[in-house]
Amino acid sequence: MSSSSCACPVLVVDDDDAIRDSLSMLLEDEGYPVATASNGQEALDYLQSGPRPCLILLDLKMPVMNGQEFRSAQQLDADISAIPVAVISAHVTTQVRAEVEADAFLPKPVDIDALLETVERYCSL
Repeated sequence: MSSSSCACPVLVVDDDDAIRDSLSMLLEDEGYPVATASNGQEALDYLQSGPRPCLILLDLKMPVMNGQEFRSAQQLDADISAIPVAVISAHVTTQVRAEVEADAFLPKPVDIDALLETVERYCSL
């Protein structure tokens, strides 16, 4: 794919180094800039200082601050509440969908085509 003209990164938030790295490489290979965080607190810190992402890919089960805690904090902050969130988790239940209120849900293991379709929906190259 051609190089990205979008300066907005995709923020990948996952405590698993292998998953975070593989998602980052996949998205970068497709031309998307990527930023990463290993938990919800790192993601909030990034959102306060880094470039605004076009999409946040969010794991739910993480130490320090989990995905649901991150999402609650994000929704309370007017500056970042509108940034779309796609939850990537093996633990997506109807209750979780209702509590997290994400824009998209992608089950682990992640279907690459579904992931790229989701990213494309929110981030233009």
